[in-house]
Amino acid sequence: MFRFEHPEYLYLLLGIPVLLIFFAITRALKRKAMEKLGDQYIIDQLMPSKSKYRDTIKFFIITLAFALLCIAFANPQMGAKREKVKRKSADIFIALDVSHSMMAQDIRPNRMERAKQFMHKLIDGLKGERIGTIIFAGNAYLQMPLTTDYSAAQLFIKSASPKMVPSQGTAIGEAIDMASDAFEQDNKYHKALIIITDGENHDEAAVALAKEVGKEGMLVFTVGVGTPSGGPIPTSSFGRNEYKKDKQGNLVISKLNEIMLTELSSAANGEYYNIAEGDEIIESLRKRIEKLEKQEFEQRSFTEFESYFQYFLALAILLLIFEFMMAYRRNESRKKRDLFGI
Repeated sequence: MFRFEHPEYLYLLLGIPVLLIFFAITRALKRKAMEKLGDQYIIDQLMPSKSKYRDTIKFFIITLAFALLCIAFANPQMGAKREKVKRKSADIFIALDVSHSMMAQDIRPNRMERAKQFMHKLIDGLKGERIGTIIFAGNAYLQMPLTTDYSAAQLFIKSASPKMVPSQGTAIGEAIDMASDAFEQDNKYHKALIIITDGENHDEAAVALAKEVGKEGMLVFTVGVGTPSGGPIPTSSFGRNEYKKDKQGNLVISKLNEIMLTELSSAANGEYYNIAEGDEIIESLRKRIEKLEKQEFEQRSFTEFESYFQYFLALAILLLIFEFMMAYRRNESRKKRDLFGI
């Protein structure tokens, strides 16, 4: 496995195009200055030892040395020892509602952003477990299968929005069904699903389905996002910010359905939380998940990394020494040459 220990230093490579532009400008200015002195052929005869290409060669040597130093500072590394590690963990899917109703602003900044902020903290709190993500609206979609790559999970969450799904609605039942299918078949007692939604369920079979998966050993926890009093749903029309209205022209108010979410979690031996409880939810979920029977799985990892910065550093230093010793004049002396051909 290859990596850079300090990849931020690679941004210094963006300075190379700037150096190239600067070099091209100075070359052009120097050429104009020489043209003012007279005919280029006569000038070349007066300066026979002058090299046409040495300054260009020296510039590219310095530029290459600079690039090698940037790479050396970033410290390229290679995984030197790959081993298999056995770990025990619970398997957890987090399902995020990305329907338009999640854009309501009855909680700040809006339901969607609050849910994403909560998910970031939740993943940090569940490190050590295998985590997968599901998004749902009119349909459910497996966004990321079970993994211990928590940075990838955070990246998926950051990009979540209603634009990711073609059909709208709140298919909670389909999200439960998808999580059930995504778990390993022999996984009976160490799996859980955390659903983050406003509970505007358009799937009447969701509670019955939660009861069914609960009998198979899956716990379902629900996190309600929004307020019981609710708020209007922002929409965009011809570049203008408006709010969703029904066929009669009345403003549609989206309300948090805590009753349904409580029934849903109770049906699968889970628990309902309101997102306003914040960090207390994560602590409670962690305690519940710690009580689950853990499943052993095998994980491949790189336990040691060898650094190779010294090779790039040595090559950069050699190039700089070579550039320093290279003269701007030609190697062959032309002092004996008759400048005017006499």
